[in-house]
Amino acid sequence: MKLIEKSDIRGPALYAGFRDDLRKKVIELKRPRRITIGDRVTMVFENRATLIFQIEEMLRAEAITEGDKVQEEIDVYNALMPGDDSLSATLFLEVPPDADPRVELDRLIGLDEHLILHVGDHAIRAAFEEGRGTSERISAVQYTRFVLDADARGALANEGTRLALEIDHPEYSHTTECTEATRASLAADLA
Repeated sequence: MKLIEKSDIRGPALYAGFRDDLRKKVIELKRPRRITIGDRVTMVFENRATLIFQIEEMLRAEAITEGDKVQEEIDVYNALMPGDDSLSATLFLEVPPDADPRVELDRLIGLDEHLILHVGDHAIRAAFEEGRGTSERISAVQYTRFVLDADARGALANEGTRLALEIDHPEYSHTTECTEATRASLAADLA
């Protein structure tokens, strides 16, 4: 997938004119790409369009217009870009409103060793971005990547292939079967 360049970003002044339209398009794009796994974990598979939207939103929220600062944001989000052989996703750990966030997050330490994407007969363990969790702490937002070999990419491209996300953590064990719309959307990223 082509990396994002400065010429792809409009910046806060120009973005304001088409924000509502882009926001609606990205919400629709994300619909099949947002997967809930159990009651505490949500993942959103990223692609070039979702990352451009996030950059525009960040520049708008932070009123960033300086060229070097814009490039810094682009560089941060380009690191999340799926590759020719991989899918990437942002993982959100949700804490119930009445729960102690530290206790709930501590229960999920080690999650980075327990997330699996099933593509047909292929089981691909997620690679998590380093620095967002330790043996003592875990961040509520994680960035993940699933590297698919040629056979797994071929399976993903085939209509009807089973696609599922599984967490097999000792404190949190759930599997979510994904829809055909999800499979098709992710396959398009690798086409």
